Amino acid sequence: MPLAGTGMLLTSMNVDATDEADFNRWYDREHLEERVAIEGFLEARRYVAHAANPKYLSLYSTVTLDVLDSPAYRARLANQTEWSRRTMAHFKNMLRVVARITISKGTGRGAALGLVRLRPTADNAGAWRDALQERLAPGDREGIISMHLLESEPELSGATADIPAVRNEGARDWFVLIDGTRVGAVSAVIAERFTGPAAAPFPLPISVGTYCLMWDLAKGDLPRPRA
Repeated sequence: MPLAGTGMLLTSMNVDATDEADFNRWYDREHLEERVAIEGFLEARRYVAHAANPKYLSLYSTVTLDVLDSPAYRARLANQTEWSRRTMAHFKNMLRVVARITISKGTGRGAALGLVRLRPTADNAGAWRDALQERLAPGDREGIISMHLLESEPELSGATADIPAVRNEGARDWFVLIDGTRVGAVSAVIAERFTGPAAAPFPLPISVGTYCLMWDLAKGDLPRPRA
């Protein structure tokens, strides 16, 4: 399975240009390391939009979905640093999704990412999941590394006390991740499998976007405590 673990937290947001330098400094110097250090978190990846909205996207992989409802994670949410509280107050169009990784095919992760947002219903979710088993197979597509399906957990997604996300936004949606080596390769797969005529019987996605990796951090990258 190319993605680490079976749980994932997806967050995306915009921020005003006047706050952007401090926002990026906070993410790069505090937030990712702080989150990856939580028990059960495995890695985090930061992206900036190539052609997408919101502009910034982060993915946090966890051992299981339960980690994102664990005492360790809840304690961190309840005790944000002052820098975190100040920065999160400036988030705009925030999306916060806690999800299960239900399909993950391929090997490894790429520098380019496609994000396809789908909105299934109780009646069609099973059929969609079955169809996506084939649709998310990278095969021998040039420039495509791996493809994944995230199924949101409504009870855990949405805003927290300090994170001004819209509570119901995306709470029942699915998110397809397409990892590739080039944005062009990722965009071609989105067009072929999700937005073009061959995408039937799926309706048009709620949104699609492409992102470029800024950097990633794995648990093994963290400084080891001194003996």
